Amino acid sequence: MQQIARSVALAFNNLPRPHRVMLGSLTVVTLAVAVWRPFVYHPGETAPIIKTIEIDKNQLRTLLPEASEPLDQSVQEEDNLPQDEIDQDVTAESGTHDYVVSSGDTLSSVLNQYGIDMGEISQLVKTDGELRNIQVGQQLSWTLTDDGQLQRLTWEMSRRETRTYDRIDNGFKMSSAMQQGEWKNSVLTGEVNGSFVSSAQRAGLSSAEISSVIKALQWQMDFRKLRAGDKFSVLMSREELNGKNEQSQLLGVRLRTGGKDYYAIRAEDGKFYDRSGSGLARGFMRFPTVKQFRVSSNFNPRRLNPVTGRIAPHRGVDFAVPIGTPVLAVGDGEVVQAKRSSGAGNYIAIRHGRQYMTRYMHMKKLLVKPGDKVKRGDRIGLSGNTGRSTGPHLHYEIWINNQAVNPLTAKLPRTEGLTGKDRSEFLAQVRDVLPQLKLN
Repeated sequence: MQQIARSVALAFNNLPRPHRVMLGSLTVVTLAVAVWRPFVYHPGETAPIIKTIEIDKNQLRTLLPEASEPLDQSVQEEDNLPQDEIDQDVTAESGTHDYVVSSGDTLSSVLNQYGIDMGEISQLVKTDGELRNIQVGQQLSWTLTDDGQLQRLTWEMSRRETRTYDRIDNGFKMSSAMQQGEWKNSVLTGEVNGSFVSSAQRAGLSSAEISSVIKALQWQMDFRKLRAGDKFSVLMSREELNGKNEQSQLLGVRLRTGGKDYYAIRAEDGKFYDRSGSGLARGFMRFPTVKQFRVSSNFNPRRLNPVTGRIAPHRGVDFAVPIGTPVLAVGDGEVVQAKRSSGAGNYIAIRHGRQYMTRYMHMKKLLVKPGDKVKRGDRIGLSGNTGRSTGPHLHYEIWINNQAVNPLTAKLPRTEGLTGKDRSEFLAQVRDVLPQLKLN
């Protein structure tokens, strides 16, 4: 019997850790079911002696080690992604996301991709029914709590009116602000000397205005690689109230670097296009593989750990892919991390423009290194089962403005342009804007 026990123990220890965890958990549950018996009292029988064994939380975690460790935790806690002077110098409100309404958008389709549930969206609409009628070109901004709940929503209906919805105990409270200032156009020009941020500040742009310029041109250039002597011209529309600038809107920007001019001009839909009306964004693929695989675990920013009761968000989507499946970059970008982590295994992080980041975890092999430039569809690795994983799969995340979104429903950037009447109106606008964007 002892020899058999030793053989079983040796075989158990040779199993991979995830298999040992699963087998151990099943053994504990099986033994618990086997020894449990309901007590039924029969008159005339001697009452059995009942012993109670108490198990505290720590002992339970020892018996079920993985139960208190949610899989696929974000690598945000383990590895801070590299920052540059653009990220550091341009201030932004933490946890806030901005979104320009596009054709076909509804309030629910916009917010739901960020894990905001329909109950909260319904409370917003109950507070203000006009939210059902958001229009193309309007801007939404919102702030989330640490556990993914909606804290505040701001709706810029027009240059004149902004509505704000703040969370209260039983829903949301709306407040409205009407601006009565005078809008004036201003052209600000400058020359790069040092970082672009400091150069733009010397030219008279605020932090928010600099951020809007960077976002408008993010797909055309890397602002970290601008050189001394590069020139820029920015056309801003600013609202003046009591001698102060209350708010502003970027209308167009021109930047010359390496002897070439880059333009971004705002259209009526709130998006930026080049001088011919072509879209500036680089299109994304929906899935990081050649074909779509089964989803084994969905995006859930409020997932609760069944043992600890704490929120352990699942900030991406798990695809059940066989080991060795090629993993593809979903869009053009730069690899900022490609390394091994205890939780994520072999993983890659790619920055796309200034607002987008994608992550790919648990891979068997990495095919890129930090600093590599990748194109949409390039092979970046092979899927695997590394790190904290209970089976072969690919964990995939999309982050927009440092906020994890649902990869299956997120509104992804796509290469598009204006057509028909929209393009004709835009080209007429371009003819008015271009002469104002002169370089000194």
